[in-house]
Amino acid sequence: MPTGSIPTGESDRSPAGERLLAQYPLLEALIERRSRRFGPGMRLQGGPLAYESTRPSQPLSLEEEAALAFAACGVTGYALAELPYQPGNAPGAGDGNIMVNFIARTAASGHALHYVVVFVINDDGVWMLKRPQDFPRGEVAGLIQAAREHRLVELYEKSRVRIADRRLDVPRKVPFVPPFNRWAANLPGTTYFLPVNEFTEDYINVLLSAFGEGFGYFLVDDRNRFQPAGIARFARSRGGHLYDDPKDGRVATVGFLETWLYEFAAIEQGGILQNLALMTQALGLGGFPHFAAHPFIWFQTLGFRMEDIPFSRTIGGGAVKRGILRALGKDLAVPTAVGLERDGRVLVKPFCPPYYRNMEEAVLAFVDYKYAQGTGTLRDGGATTGWRDGAAVQAGIPRYSDAAIAATIAYCEYVYGRYGRFPANSGPFRTVLAHQAHHLDLDFYERFYRPDVLTDTQRQHASHWHGGA
Repeated sequence: MPTGSIPTGESDRSPAGERLLAQYPLLEALIERRSRRFGPGMRLQGGPLAYESTRPSQPLSLEEEAALAFAACGVTGYALAELPYQPGNAPGAGDGNIMVNFIARTAASGHALHYVVVFVINDDGVWMLKRPQDFPRGEVAGLIQAAREHRLVELYEKSRVRIADRRLDVPRKVPFVPPFNRWAANLPGTTYFLPVNEFTEDYINVLLSAFGEGFGYFLVDDRNRFQPAGIARFARSRGGHLYDDPKDGRVATVGFLETWLYEFAAIEQGGILQNLALMTQALGLGGFPHFAAHPFIWFQTLGFRMEDIPFSRTIGGGAVKRGILRALGKDLAVPTAVGLERDGRVLVKPFCPPYYRNMEEAVLAFVDYKYAQGTGTLRDGGATTGWRDGAAVQAGIPRYSDAAIAATIAYCEYVYGRYGRFPANSGPFRTVLAHQAHHLDLDFYERFYRPDVLTDTQRQHASHWHGGA
């Protein structure tokens, strides 16, 4: 029997199946990880690989989906957060209060923030998978214990929130779906994992550190003649604490900061996609990551709350430019996702309007999210930390200075006021790639490929499914 494979006739939920999945070799998964796109029920048209499956599509089992969902974003334990929270005797040390949460999941996240939200789409509907911060803190210890005991179906059922009762899809044409993905992506029988990046938490969190006395960064707007981004009064040249002389190496642009923010989110999302690919391999399934980066279509499809922002505002245009664009009929509305709500509940709430009156209120709410006594992530008495005396450690984590908070408010109000959204370049949300998992059609691979492109695990899994079709 191949190492790690689920034996023919064994249920994925059986003790033998669970044991073999848990024992699947990491090295083998890394070596054999591939995009394998062709599944039952698919039809590839055009070119030398043209082929139409003779087998019907077949959805993944609940156990397979649960394992994939856990690999993507399952809660696993506590972030260790071994950082300097105060300077001590080391000049320049400190600022460990950039941490946001102390809960870990399967994919690494800067500051334990977990700002990638994963959606699962299959023939039965669409679900959002909760992030660690979406659970009541009293439930976190139970989630961690369930993970250690490999109770993945239980975790899956606790983690997912239904947002649709049927498979949702975007228009299957350019610019929404590239021509080379249209034939295989989000088809019946597949399970489609769509990560969504939410930026406002990390944006504000990074600003509070960047504008603190330890960093003292100064930001200018590269789309507004490199003028100070609302923070001129905090410049050292005006008696403030931010280093506005470029010679100090602490001057950056809004564009640079937001690009870095997007890249940082992409790293977390990349970890999620890699985990999905490795679990796909371990389960003996096929699948592939692919483009899903249209600015708004997935959010409209999933039913996000949307706002139409005039194009002239998204580019920071002045009165003259706005007038010209309107006169030419080119000041089009730009649909921008601002939150996700279902049945009177806010499921994903960014720190920006319309959920806050203005960016000042949003920044102060984020500070409270971290520091409110008894409820803040840094002041909850150590309830969701791995420290022996979490309350004592948390008590030694300093608050942000008033100057850092004031500069953050000023910057955020500037960005939102000028560009009509936060971040300026996209608003709170962005999609980049999706990952699909599905059964494999052995007939296609046997016709066109050498035998070694599929592993024993995949052949055994597909043969078992084919035999039951």
